[in-house]
This record gives sequence, structure tokens and C-alpha cells, in this order.
Amino acid sequence: MSQSNAKLTAGNGAEPHGAAARRGPFRAGERVQLTDERTRMNTITLTPGQAYHTHKGFLNHDAVIGQPEGSVVANNVGQLYQTLRPLLSDFVLSMPRGAAVVYPKDAGQIITMGDIYPGARVVEAGVGSGALSISLLRAVGDGGYLHSFERREEFADIARGNVETIFGGKHPAWKISLGDFQDEVVRQESPASIDRVVLDMLAPWECVDAVATVLAPGGVWINYVATVTQLSRTAEAIRADGRFTEPDAWESMVRGWHLEGLAVRPDHRMVAHTGFLLTARRLADGVTGLTPKRRPSKTEFSAEDLNAWTPANVGERDVSAKKLRRAAREATATAPAPVGAGSESTDTSGPQHVENAKDG
Repeated sequence: MSQSNAKLTAGNGAEPHGAAARRGPFRAGERVQLTDERTRMNTITLTPGQAYHTHKGFLNHDAVIGQPEGSVVANNVGQLYQTLRPLLSDFVLSMPRGAAVVYPKDAGQIITMGDIYPGARVVEAGVGSGALSISLLRAVGDGGYLHSFERREEFADIARGNVETIFGGKHPAWKISLGDFQDEVVRQESPASIDRVVLDMLAPWECVDAVATVLAPGGVWINYVATVTQLSRTAEAIRADGRFTEPDAWESMVRGWHLEGLAVRPDHRMVAHTGFLLTARRLADGVTGLTPKRRPSKTEFSAEDLNAWTPANVGERDVSAKKLRRAAREATATAPAPVGAGSESTDTSGPQHVENAKDG
């Protein structure tokens, strides 16, 4: 075995699951991303004897099978395509889904800020379509452990299919269970046996006791929620429980840039708010978490407080009654006359106009 191969297979003597499928020439059954000269991308599954059809001709799959990754191939009319294996971010945004996925920008934050490392024991709830499960499995590796809980069987089936698609089969570190997280996790996992807990659900505040039971001291609890109400309620539940550190919360926004010569500018569109992330860490048993010391905020206001914000006290000049009367006269004088006002003011001259008409 060469030194380079020894490095690849160091440890348990086997490559990480699915790594071999990411190397070498394209094989039948693989997903390939085709990019044309206008940067339009399409992903196909290579099948011998099949063809990829567009309004600009067709590309035989056999012309791609056996080619090294990064090749440029032509279809029957000379249309060129760049061929690459889809990245994880590409796969997540195009894979079959039954529920909304955790976007790559948030999955990356969860992995990094949650310190999810190779060999970690992780519990996840709210599998959805499996996007976050894939990222977690890549982080914990074959020697780790990911136990995912999902309430809906159809979502679990979709997630299972997506995970097996990207890893080329069942992942040895993954276990998926059906049922309510707060009931099942304490039944299936031993107390203080889990390093990280990741929840993507509607009501994570209902799971505080279950998380505190299975999470080891120092372990990290990461929540992904969509609304401010969920964020606030979860944070207050964590504080009230007392077995966790002060929660931290944030959101991430990603803005692409247009690069063309000297025309360098932000893209017109960006991936802005998708969800909030909230983390807290498990304290040792019997320990009460520290309460951050902050300057107290006033909940009541006295007459002195209210007077401090009068126009005069903030530097604005008072408007006198005389000035108000003058402004009212000016506004009235410049206002248009009401419709019909002219005819009412000339009622007494009406007969004279009639007489003048008779004289004429």
C-alpha cells in the first residue's frame, strides 16, 4: 500500500463510508451535474443506453460514463456540457423533499457552532427530508453515532432514501426511529450518554427535560426554529429549567457577488432569513447556572421621566398659539373653494342676470 493510500485508510483500515463513490471516473447509476455554456445546471442519473434531451439536441449517457470528473462533453449538435459530481449543497437543494430542508448555510453553522466532531454521539429530532441528517453523518463519520427521531413515517422514508442516495447505501452510524422525541429518546438512550442534541421542530421548549436527561455534562443543545415566538419561548424554557448555560441565539444571511471584469457588485438576490439558531450547554448535575448580570431596565415610568421627553426638554421649540392661528389662516386662504360655493354667493344677483338677458 502506498503512503498516500495508507493515509486514506488509516484508523480502522477502511475508507469513510461513501468516499470511494466520490472519486474516479463516472459510473453507471451516479448522479452527474451538467452545466451548459450559459451556466444552467441540470442533474441526471447516468443510465446506460439513455439520453439527456433538451431543445438543443441530446446527450447520450454513455458519452459521460467512464469519463473523468471535470470533463467537457458535447451532445449530438455540438452543445458543450461541463460534467461534475454534485456538491452536498447542490444535492440538498435538488433532492426529493416532503418537508422544508435546513439550508446549507444553517447546516454549516450547526456543525461548527455545535462542535459536532468525528465520533460524536448525536441525537436529532425533526428529520424532515434528511438534509441535516446528511451533514450530521458526514461530521460524526463512520465511528460516530446519529440517532434521528421523526414523527411521520412518510418523512422518514424520504430521508432514508436521500441518505442512502448520497452515501451509496445505508450508513453504519445512522439509526432512525419513529415517535415523539420527548417520549422515545429517554426510553432508547441512556442518561447522560449523548454529546450533542439537534432539534428542528415546532415546540422545542416541550423537550427541555428529555434533553437534560440524555445530554452529558458539557454537551451542546442546538435548536433550529423559524419564528421569533419559538425562539423566545425556547430560550425562556431553558432559563427556567436551570440545568443549562445562558442560551445564545443568532441568524445567518448569505449574499453572493457578481464578478465580471470590473463589474463587481452584490447579487440582486440573497438567501436571507431562513431560521434562527439557539444553543445552550448542559451543566453538571446539582449545579445552578450563572445568571448574567445586566443593568436593570425600568418597568415603570414616573412623571419626571415623562417630562424629560417633552419637546422643550429635547431641544424642540414650542409652537405658540399665535403661530398656530396664523398658520390656520394661511391654510384656509390657500385652500380651494368648496364645489358650489360660487353659486351660493351670487344668489342675489341671479334675477339681474336674467333681466339683462331679456333686455338683450
